Amino acid sequence: MDLYRAPVVTLIGRPQFLEPAHLPVNWLGEATDGEKLAEFAGRLCYMSQRNPAQRPTAEYLENIKKQGHGSVLEHAVYVLLIEGISRSCSHELVRHRAGWGYSQLSQRYVDESHAAFVVPPAILGDEPLEAEWLAQVTAAQAAYVRAVEALMTRYEWIADKGHRRKMAREAARAVLPNATETKIVASGNVRAWRTMLELRCGEGAEQEIRRLAVACLRVLAAQAPLLFSDFEIYRAQDGFDAARITYHKV
Repeated sequence: MDLYRAPVVTLIGRPQFLEPAHLPVNWLGEATDGEKLAEFAGRLCYMSQRNPAQRPTAEYLENIKKQGHGSVLEHAVYVLLIEGISRSCSHELVRHRAGWGYSQLSQRYVDESHAAFVVPPAILGDEPLEAEWLAQVTAAQAAYVRAVEALMTRYEWIADKGHRRKMAREAARAVLPNATETKIVASGNVRAWRTMLELRCGEGAEQEIRRLAVACLRVLAAQAPLLFSDFEIYRAQDGFDAARITYHKV
């Protein structure tokens, strides 16, 4: 049995900015495609491509965040592959809707006989609690295997073996715990990511999704530092990382 003690976040998609030749911007300073896309969109509103204030992209986007002009951030979309989170954590994540797209592993189609499980952050390092938790998830997985085998026999009248497996797994998954590991592709525009991160990186958020949000923040900040520069990661009193934001819900 595989156990996850932390999420795994991988960038799999990011913006590509194609500057229109007839509306060139007088760029100042270094910037990524996503950052340039946001600046171009903002400058188009006022036809200020010539950059009369002579602002580098970093300063321009800092002002965008400060003024709360978040609409221009919606053009840049980043896509993350998220692994090593529990089904309960994914249920929290997909509550964020506006500006998001999700594609998640289906327990109806995928065999969970060798599923991985996610150790809850609250019990990490507590040997008695971890041992008890491990016994529970091991028993649940064994119950899933028995249920699938029994249901395959019960549905043997179904000629299509693929459909038979689907029917068996869709019923047997009911015994799997919320700690079952899942994989999900999450795409969000920068405004949506910022809102999610503000809500989920804070100390008041549930521990597992807070851990995930901080992991996502690290990946996104490395890809587009000017768009996430007002987030600060710190170690909270409970011993886990958290993050605070300067400009709220732009």
